[in-house]
Amino acid sequence: MTQWSNWSGKITSSPRRIVQVATTEAIRAELILASQSDYVVRTLGTGHSHYRLIPTSGVILDTRPLSGLVSVDKREMTATFRGGTKIHACGRPLYDHGLALINQGDIDNQTIAGAIATGTHGTGTNLGSITSCVTALKIILVDGSEVECNASREPDLFQAARLSLGAIGIVTEVTVRVREAYRLEEKKTLTPLDDVMENIDYLTSNSRHFEYFWYPGHTEAICKATNETEKLPIYPIGEEGNRRGWNFEVLSNQRLTPHTEMEYAIPSHHGPSCIHALKDLIKQKHKDVKWPVEYRTVKADDLWISPARNRNTVTISIHQAVDKDEEKYYRDAEEIFRSFEGRPHWGKVHYLSGNDLEGDYDRWQDWWEIRDLVDPKQVLVNEQLNALRPE
Repeated sequence: MTQWSNWSGKITSSPRRIVQVATTEAIRAELILASQSDYVVRTLGTGHSHYRLIPTSGVILDTRPLSGLVSVDKREMTATFRGGTKIHACGRPLYDHGLALINQGDIDNQTIAGAIATGTHGTGTNLGSITSCVTALKIILVDGSEVECNASREPDLFQAARLSLGAIGIVTEVTVRVREAYRLEEKKTLTPLDDVMENIDYLTSNSRHFEYFWYPGHTEAICKATNETEKLPIYPIGEEGNRRGWNFEVLSNQRLTPHTEMEYAIPSHHGPSCIHALKDLIKQKHKDVKWPVEYRTVKADDLWISPARNRNTVTISIHQAVDKDEEKYYRDAEEIFRSFEGRPHWGKVHYLSGNDLEGDYDRWQDWWEIRDLVDPKQVLVNEQLNALRPE
């Protein structure tokens, strides 16, 4: 029997097949067969999600062979990548053209199609998610047709597919806004958490990127501020918190210890109060938690089901080891996040229903209508996604 697990090993599945696909013809054939045979197809990037987006008894398509830089347009300042291209494989090819991604998360092992499908982001008050930088997509739909879409061509499909949860079609090419190549320098400090939160607006607005980790039981936060610099890179590149180099050399980090994660996007003005409530929760009910709380910022966007839709956002993440039962801690934390108008990260643990989410997104019904229009047989909807469908 075929077995699959996500990167942490916490989420498993027994699909009938896992198929590597490198061409549009191969993808088209798999989708048509699934539609005719009445089973589900889910698309695998690198399996970095902590949410059950992939598990199916049907077929898992591994699109990683469909990778590489397709083209750059310096007049429009865009670059097009095949959907299976890993984020870490974007930096050097763009650099060779004198270009760079505008921002990225601190994990760069995801595929670009997987990253945009879940709204993956980095940190920065003036920087949106990777998804918010998408200007065009090439998609193979369940009926086998190949569609190119952007804000003026198939605009509703484009809006739904930019953040698709892998449920609209198979994204074979992604075009994103880019900028001139740039260098970054980061500085790490240990600062009392109370001081950090008292000055959080200043700290986040005075760095291109600012984030911190706070470990329960400690009074200090590990803060990292990263800014553009004209100084030359320093090699060897050094450890996190003390690096100076090109953007793709500084923004990514190695997070190798298996864990689970919950992340909620909170309106920026609620950030300090939410952290205070979370601290109290851990102190009073979850004293055994050792994994850190992470705090980042994301600029507002207009994506239909983005956690940062129409509001500047802070994201607060909690973690737990894979050999621990995280549910009680996460459910308690989720109650706090929701009390501060929190929206869950699509690639991380949450326990919400479709009805819960409908109240968060004014275009939630529209997203489902477009999704069902292009996939009426539900070929791309697994059990977990179906549970999110509004009643």
